[in-house]
Amino acid sequence: MNILRFLRSKLVPACILLLLAAAWSYLAALAAIPPAFIALSDALLLLGAALVWLWQYLRARRRLQKLRCAADRMGEKAYLLGEVLERPADALEEEYYEIMKGVSRSAVNAAETAIRARDEYGDYMEKWVHELKTPLTAASLILAGGGDAQKLRVQIRRADNLAESVLCYARLREAGSARQISRVRLREAADEAVKGEMELLLAAGVRVEVEGDAEVSTDRGSVVFAVKQLLVNCAKYCKGGRVRIEAGAGVLTVEDDGPGVPAHELPRLFGRGFVGSVGRAAGGGTGMGLYLIRETCAGLGIRVEVSSREGAFTRFTFTFPR
Repeated sequence: MNILRFLRSKLVPACILLLLAAAWSYLAALAAIPPAFIALSDALLLLGAALVWLWQYLRARRRLQKLRCAADRMGEKAYLLGEVLERPADALEEEYYEIMKGVSRSAVNAAETAIRARDEYGDYMEKWVHELKTPLTAASLILAGGGDAQKLRVQIRRADNLAESVLCYARLREAGSARQISRVRLREAADEAVKGEMELLLAAGVRVEVEGDAEVSTDRGSVVFAVKQLLVNCAKYCKGGRVRIEAGAGVLTVEDDGPGVPAHELPRLFGRGFVGSVGRAAGGGTGMGLYLIRETCAGLGIRVEVSSREGAFTRFTFTFPR
């Protein structure tokens, strides 16, 4: 701490002290107190104030030096500095201390959240790159073997779906990412999703029926994305099966007659990175599809529910806000 800066901070108290000393000297002179006694008392008053300020300066400098050393030792984790602050004895400083502790805790929480998000993003990208290699490798083998156009389109569709997923994840990480809210006909959105995944569905022998219709206010692209993610799962896990999509009265239902989900896995089904027993048996995956559906819908106020019975069906229900 610069001593001149410290002295400037004491300028107002010093002026008040001098005024008090002058007032005392004046009143003492009126009372016929010897001038020598007045001068001595003034000197002792000023000396006492100087000693108090010197002690405050030395104490503050020592505390600041300790804080700087602690900050240097912490390096990139200097946001933890508030956790090692000494509790002061001064009442006013203690109020500052409590405020700083609160600020520090907020900074720690924000830093931990950012670190966790960074680690999660890195983990997802690693899985995504691994997943992307599968359709790219398959496409290369198809081309090397003469280039079956239908099989090649299937692999390109799989790669495109992975690209859509990572773009969706990137948008979710951006606060306030733009969404186009408009009146959306659910049947049209479902038809668009089915058309987009037609290559995968045909290759897997999956039949899709779309019934009913309703109009809701939401982001069309998000609805199409959610339905496409479910259709991708059906093409992977329900080969030769049937998917029924039904729209009506602010509700969209997607149901398949696939292997179903074990009851103990249902509570974790929308968890980030969760791959269930059916998924692991089919070769695993990123475990992000249903997580992205849940997060995308949550941002739009859409409630997503799932029900299932092993060996019978899995049903996803989207309830739109009115």
